[in-house]
Formats: sequence, C-alpha cells, structure tokens
Amino acid sequence: MKKKATDGEGSGAADAGPAKPYVVLARKYRPATFEDLIGQSAMVTTLRNAFASGRIAQGYMLTGVRGVGKTTTARILARALNYEAPGFDKPTIDMPGLGVHCKDIMEGRHPDVFEIDAASNTGVDNIREIIESAQYTPLVARTKVFIIDEVHMLSKGAFNALLKTLEEPPGHVRFIFATTEIRKVPVTVLSRCQRFDLRRVEQPVLVAHFTKIVANEHAKADDDALALIARAAEGSVRDGLSILDQAIAMGEGHVTARKVRDMLGLADRARVFDLAEALFKGDAATSLAALSSLHQDGAEAAHIISDLAEAVHVVARIKAVGEEPAGEGLSIEEKRRGTALSAQLSMPYLSRAWQMLLKGIEETTRAPNPLAAAEMVLIRLAYTADLPTPDDLIRTLGGGTLSGRLPSAARPASEPPRDQRGSLNAAPPVVTAQAANVASSIAAGDDDELFDSLDDGGEFGGLEDADAGPSPVVDRSRDPRSFADVVDLVGQKRDARLKIHLEDHVSLVKFDAVAGSIDVFLLPGAPPEIANELREKLNAWTGKRWVVVLSKAPGETPIGVARREREAAELESLKAHPAVRAVLQAFPNAKIADVRRLIPDVAAEAADSRSDDESAAG
Repeated sequence: MKKKATDGEGSGAADAGPAKPYVVLARKYRPATFEDLIGQSAMVTTLRNAFASGRIAQGYMLTGVRGVGKTTTARILARALNYEAPGFDKPTIDMPGLGVHCKDIMEGRHPDVFEIDAASNTGVDNIREIIESAQYTPLVARTKVFIIDEVHMLSKGAFNALLKTLEEPPGHVRFIFATTEIRKVPVTVLSRCQRFDLRRVEQPVLVAHFTKIVANEHAKADDDALALIARAAEGSVRDGLSILDQAIAMGEGHVTARKVRDMLGLADRARVFDLAEALFKGDAATSLAALSSLHQDGAEAAHIISDLAEAVHVVARIKAVGEEPAGEGLSIEEKRRGTALSAQLSMPYLSRAWQMLLKGIEETTRAPNPLAAAEMVLIRLAYTADLPTPDDLIRTLGGGTLSGRLPSAARPASEPPRDQRGSLNAAPPVVTAQAANVASSIAAGDDDELFDSLDDGGEFGGLEDADAGPSPVVDRSRDPRSFADVVDLVGQKRDARLKIHLEDHVSLVKFDAVAGSIDVFLLPGAPPEIANELREKLNAWTGKRWVVVLSKAPGETPIGVARREREAAELESLKAHPAVRAVLQAFPNAKIADVRRLIPDVAAEAADSRSDDESAAG
C-alpha cells in the first residue's frame, strides 16, 4: 500500500498542515516512482526490462532540457537500486510503497546516496574524495550511489580522474550523471555509461498533468489557460508547474487564459490571428493599430512577432497536412482561424512570411526600441502582401502578365494555374526552378537585387533569350580547331592566368589547325613569354607539334573583348522582350546582370556542321 508523503515530496502528497511552510508545486508533486514520471515511457520500459533481467549498468547518463526530470529520475533510480521492503530483497523498478531507505533517498539525506553538484565541485580533489569513498562498502543500504548533477561542469582533470573508477567500479557502487549539455561531456565518459535522453513532455500530456494538480489543490483552471501554460513551459514540467503555481496565486484559485496572458506578457491568440489577417490583406494601418493595442495591454513587442510567426506556422502546418494532424495542442478557435487562412494563402507566401518574421524576431530583440522594430516588421509584411510570390514570378516570366493579377495572399489556393506561355509571339525566356530563391528575396524587399545573382553561384538558373543558343559543344581536348578552342582548352586545364591573357591581351592574326600554326599580336599587358608558354603547353596537352609566331600588326579583336561586346548587345536586346519588360516595370530598381544560354541553337549547330563538312570536302 502506498504511503502519502507527509512533507509534500511525493506525487500524491496530502495537503500540508497549518504549521508547515508552503511547498511549491514543483517540489510538492515531484514524482516518487517511475509510474509517476510523465512523458518518459521509453526510458522506463528499458529500465524495467534491465532490472528484471539483472542487467544493471554501472553508470547512467541522463540528459535533457531543464525541468524534464533528470535529478528526480536519478533519485528514483537510486531508490530502486536500494529498495528494501517485505518481499523485496533485490533491485526493482516496481516499488508499491515506501521502503526502508526510500524517504531518506527522496529527501537527499541518505548516507549511502551522495548528490554532488558538479557546478560547485569541479576540481580533481572533489573527484578524488568520490573515488576514495567508493572503496568502502555501504553503511546501511545495498548499493552506494553517486549522483553527479550538471556533470558537464567538471574540469578535464576531474573527468580523467574519474575514468578508471567509472570503468571498473566496485560491485557495490553505481554512478548516475545528469546534464543539460551532453556535448560537453567527453566521449570517454559517455562510452562507459548507459545514456537516456529524457524527452520534452508534449503539451497534451502536460495539460492533463496540470488538470490533476489543479483538482488536488482545490482550484479551478480553464482549459485554454492550462494550454497556454503548457505551451509556455516548452516541454519542461518544472517550468510549467512554476507558472501554474504563480497563476493560481494571481487568479486567487481560478486560472483564466486572460490572467495567464497578462502574467506572461503574451498576446491574445484571437487578436494575433486578427493581426495576421490584416497583414495578409496588406492593411498596414489596421496592423499597426492592432500591434499598439496588444502592446498597451502588456504584450512585449518581441513576443507579438514571435506569436505571429507561430500563427503562420500553424496555418502552414494545416495547409500541409490537414486540420486534424496539425491540430494537436490547438484550441477549437485556433483550428478554425488557421483552417480559414490556409484556404486563402499559398504555401510560397506563407514561407516568405515565415522567413521575414524570423528575421523580424531577431531585429526586435536587438533593437533599442523593440516596438519601433516590430512596427517596421509589420510594415514590410503588409507591403509585400501583394508582391508576386516565386511561383507568380516564374509564371509571369513564362509569358503571363502582372497587370490585373490578384495579390497572392488573397488569391484562393484552388485557383487553377494560368497559361504559362501566354500570347507572346516571341519564344518565352527560359527560367529554371532555382529562380524561386531570388524571387523570394525580391518579395522580401530587395527589389534592387532582382537579377544581381543571375549567374552568381547558380542561385538563379538564368533568364535566357531562347533565340540565342550557345556555341556547339565540341571535344577540343586533343585537337583545337580554332583559337577559341585553344582558349577553352586552357580553361579546361585550369590555367587561369594564361586564359585571361589570351582572352584580353592577345589579338589573333592567323590560325592554321592543320599546320598547327598560330600567329598572334601581343597587346599591352601581355607578358612577352606568353608565345613560348602557349606553344609548350599545347604540345603537352594535344600530343601535336604547334608553332606560335608573334606578328608585328594586330589582327582580330581579342575574344574576351568581343564576347563582352556581344553580351552587352544581347542584354539590350533582351530588355526589349515583353516578359522582361513587364518584370522591369514591376520592379523599377531591378537590373539584369548577365545572360546565360540554356537551350542549344540547333540551327546554328547544323550550320556549323555543314560548314565543317564543306571545308573538309574542299
């Protein structure tokens, strides 16, 4: 039969007497058995099977965020190792009542269970005391247990001193470590322990736990209020109980959602959705008024932006997986509002809003005036509500038109895609799927960067004139047929210095592929030894004898200069394309930085082939 703890330490603690000091909920309802632990079923199952089979490890490593029960689990584990009661003479997970040593262990005053705070006992001398103590048998219990909390705070020397004893401890000794920073624990220590990662407790589990505690405390709490507390706890039972304790005191025994919001400085969820709807409609005035109202009611500016981002996340989840799978932890009102918005907003728009809000949270947190920073975030969001999303921009570049387009935020998600080719007579420009990256940055307000990244690292796949194809791709690695082939071969061999000189500082006078002869004129900037260097490298690369002669008179325009002139002309021609002109009108500060050919010009290839055949025949 279970005994109720008289001092409020057990999970089923009775009400303290009038003379006893008040015990906070986090201590009063601290679990005393593995059955009382919530949200850690995987660990409990593993330990139950291990104890039943006698496979009890010499060391355990408990890790997890604050407040999930690491120290409490360590105490319960120490109690299980030393459990003694009528009918129980060996370690066991099932502890039906208080045993001989249970009360002292749970209260932290048992002579054979040592709780050490590594944050204040970091040195080698402290570990030496543990090692010396481990050599002696327990005084009264079955097993001597060392619980080291925040073990990652130990010094390197302390860890090294502990290794040997941890690897081969006496049979009567067990080590239990707890830490929130598992990555700071040396792998040599981790490899000697069984590791258990305590999970964050899910919101529905926390709400159910809080409901039981509120009933035991003879208080009242609204479901929405408990959901807010569980959300603010972020998976930490201790944090949630601390907030609940404060909320009960503030509400004089009745916890309401409004009082929890006032206490935590949270924005009303319904008002957050109202703010989101105004933003998605592009109504900056209403959005700023809503922000001001929330701020005056006590909500912090950074919290409002964070809650707005969470609302966007809720809408995106509902749109991605549906209302029921995404609705865990949401109130009925949140599900209704989120479902309505998900039907109106496109996923690209939601992704863009999420990215802007994430950046806005950082700006608001760091700004000297958080409210002003939050207002600027909302203004940016409202301004971009009617800007094209990446898919809109791609369709527009594919032949659509920007005039008369519904704002992407207000356009129904079920609207069928419009004709991607439109009615343009000329061939449409080619846009790769990677154009969405740059389009997203445009929508975020970087209008002057529209095409700055057209050929920078491949972030934008390129806007190309489909009428202008690239030069035919020819295998020139063995026998270049033109001076351009020679320059390409130098580029393939990654000789950047020689390639630059050949492109910009060398004028071709004559090229004879059959004789292997090249006549060039050196322009200012070309090194005088470039002819010999080119000859030796061509001989090595092609296995053919080449002769490079310096001429006294210039010949053709350097191929690099000619290419840049051609590209400049192509760029001007491209600006006249109807689709590109529409984009430039929509983004006046935009510019086209470069042109990349994507579709081969089949006709040009055929012409080149015919020309080669005729030359061979002649």
